[in-house]
Amino acid sequence: MRPTLISLTYGAFAVGLIAACTPEEMPEASDGRGLFIANCAVCHGADAKGDGPMARAMESAPSDLTLIALRNGGTFPAVKVLSTIDGYTKSSISGPNMPEFGALLDGDLVPLDTGDGVLTPTPRKLVALLEYIESAQATR
Repeated sequence: MRPTLISLTYGAFAVGLIAACTPEEMPEASDGRGLFIANCAVCHGADAKGDGPMARAMESAPSDLTLIALRNGGTFPAVKVLSTIDGYTKSSISGPNMPEFGALLDGDLVPLDTGDGVLTPTPRKLVALLEYIESAQATR
């Protein structure tokens, strides 16, 4: 009876170890769409072109987020976009700045390579929103 208990214990440990080593799925653009609609569309519009319901009332029009890569030589600047969303980079527009989305920093972290080859623990919601914005980029 004792060997069975030991076998079960080792078996449960092995299953737990395998589960712990399984990488979490990275957020995808579809995961970020709902976050975008809830947090960004009121200014940037549902299609991210800067024409949301609040855009007309703003002193400076919100950016067309579909042109980020084109404005940066065809490269999507992930670090700059993340810094703008999380409030690390302060906006230079006059009047009310883009709000900081601290709630997007809550929750679990996922490893994100922002282009430097280093996996950085980044909030899942922030990565999901980044993925959505990157997926909305216009092409020439």
